[in-house]
Amino acid sequence: MKIATWNVNGIRARQAQVAEWVALERPDVVCLQEIKATSDQVPAAICEMEGYWCYWHGAKGYSGVALHVSKALSPERPAFSHPEFDFEHRIVQVDLPEVSVASIYVPNGGKDFAAKMRFLEAMDAYAMSFETSGRPVVLCGDLNIARTERDVHPKERKPRAIGQLPEERALLERIIGRGLVDVGRELDPDNDGLFTWWAPWRNMRARNIGWRLDYVLASRTLATHATACPVQREVGTSDHAPVMATFE
Repeated sequence: MKIATWNVNGIRARQAQVAEWVALERPDVVCLQEIKATSDQVPAAICEMEGYWCYWHGAKGYSGVALHVSKALSPERPAFSHPEFDFEHRIVQVDLPEVSVASIYVPNGGKDFAAKMRFLEAMDAYAMSFETSGRPVVLCGDLNIARTERDVHPKERKPRAIGQLPEERALLERIIGRGLVDVGRELDPDNDGLFTWWAPWRNMRARNIGWRLDYVLASRTLATHATACPVQREVGTSDHAPVMATFE
């Protein structure tokens, strides 16, 4: 099973890139963030990609998340839903027979840091609900937090920068502590160049001067079956790269 996440920074600007990527990789579940489009603004060719159920949850020009689920994985249309703490079109969940998957776009926090912290607190309770029930879950998306210092290039480390603050990192650790595993770091523990976002100037992406903001967090029972979780830095023109987790 392949589960992928990508902050596309505008689906209308990158519809061809997304279609090409999905056709090449054929993930079983695709989680997209920052689609910046309502359902009726999403190109039909993207919504109707062969072999997928799709669900779009967005607003014009801002935020938004989406999920695509392979019909081979779920022959019948699965149940898509939103946790109660959803606001600004930032989370959608799908319940599959053996796992729930959520596409998540945590607020950046630059304009309203308190709202970001409230969202993270609610995410913690959400993660805890799966830990309590024992139902496996995969939380995917742009969490807008670099987990540790090593998840930021040395040239970009700023002690008081939002996304690197101790209180944000502590909340992310609490969420991961709810029986989840950071699959990308688990499988590549010694990589100091493991980044998923690069500022769109000064060739930062080509120079790999970035931050790791995009994650696949999986229940331990699933994570033990993870075999790969690379950052696909060569894919697309968004300021984020896709992350693709493979589970046996």
